[in-house]
Amino acid sequence: MTLPQPITQKRASVDVGLADCTVVIPTYNERENIAELIQRILEMSRFRVLVVDDNSPDGTAGIVADMAADEPRVGLLLRPEKRGLGSAYVAGFRRALAEGAAYICEMDADFSHDPAYLPQLLAAAETRYDLALGSRYVPGGGTTDWGIVRQMISRGGNLYARAILGLPVMDATGGFRCYRRRVLETINLDDIQSNGYAFQIELVYRTMRAGFRIGELPIIFPDRRVGRSKMSKRIVLEALINVWRLRFRSL
Repeated sequence: MTLPQPITQKRASVDVGLADCTVVIPTYNERENIAELIQRILEMSRFRVLVVDDNSPDGTAGIVADMAADEPRVGLLLRPEKRGLGSAYVAGFRRALAEGAAYICEMDADFSHDPAYLPQLLAAAETRYDLALGSRYVPGGGTTDWGIVRQMISRGGNLYARAILGLPVMDATGGFRCYRRRVLETINLDDIQSNGYAFQIELVYRTMRAGFRIGELPIIFPDRRVGRSKMSKRIVLEALINVWRLRFRSL
């Protein structure tokens, strides 16, 4: 399958005022990926980048800080310690909202999310949906370089979440998505319970419960290019438990 190609233009010609979509990227030890990823995103004029770094010991934050010194569309939110994926996204959402972003995307730093999809997600959020999800499990989507166990965990987790919470999507666990501003303003970010990958399920659920439109766009999701996955048994267990917590709270 051929992936969409990024829209490219010279960075010097970009009007910062036109960049109305902030891409929030949590990082922990991503120095091998982050500079190239930011550069790829900045080739597209509509996007800003906000990196939320949990004091990575490999110097990720220093790389981002150096880029931010020369590029007004790059921001860094440095936290003193590792606090988890969900809290990183919430902190990034708050900063993006405070800075006036009309749309807010989230994505991983490891190139498992291809930035070439960002314009499609943004266009869908502008014209059709309040929350546009990059989906591995709709026609045209898929994964590469995954073993059978990982595929079973991912597909099984989505089936589990859909069955318990009545979610209207095939891929609620993916972290490549675009929100309209009003969604994150409406959802009570202080009330978010999940901090691992269950955070993604919870945000879809809260968006659904608030009556917003949710849609999916197909993406191809490869394994991370370099570095190690952050997935763990504890994160999987949190997701299994928090789905039921969300269900009972809504009764």
